[in-house]
Amino acid sequence: MADPAVVLASASPRRAELLALAGLAPRVRPVDVDERPGHGEAPEAYVRRLARAKARAVDLADGEVAVGADTAVVLDGDVLGKPRDAGEATAMLARLAGRTHEVHSGVAVRGPRTVDDVVVRTSVTMVPLDPARIAAYVASGEPFDKAGGYGIQGPAAAFVERIEGSWTSVVGLPLAETLALLADAGVRLP
Repeated sequence: MADPAVVLASASPRRAELLALAGLAPRVRPVDVDERPGHGEAPEAYVRRLARAKARAVDLADGEVAVGADTAVVLDGDVLGKPRDAGEATAMLARLAGRTHEVHSGVAVRGPRTVDDVVVRTSVTMVPLDPARIAAYVASGEPFDKAGGYGIQGPAAAFVERIEGSWTSVVGLPLAETLALLADAGVRLP
């Protein structure tokens, strides 16, 4: 029997790139799930629920396993999603500047019989940012498809003073943990 093929239930190019860095060639099949947090839902429960929902929502053929993932930036208990406009991106970055926040990434792997998941929490400390620097970053268009309004793998890397935890989790897919889940689902790792 052939090794299972990996299906990524996400349109995120960053998640696909991380899997490719690990030597996998995921089949990309984005799914549409409601990403609104539930009333009073804790960040860890929120990203776990969405990762599992994405892994379950993708159509699989025989011999495929699904990877679903979700990432949330959390500051003062608030989940900072993807900014809708420049004003929201500016406000998010101003809140994050000079402070430590948490990034929660959930990943779920759906094999033929089970869905297993993990949530990884990473602390990120940003340098202070003046309004002109925030405005220039927002004008670049970078913040708009990223939780918290920034991508650590791009120009906003210069905003990060320190991280404690998984860098790949902040990018959007905790790679070591994802590979462990895939191995448990029968995927032979390169």
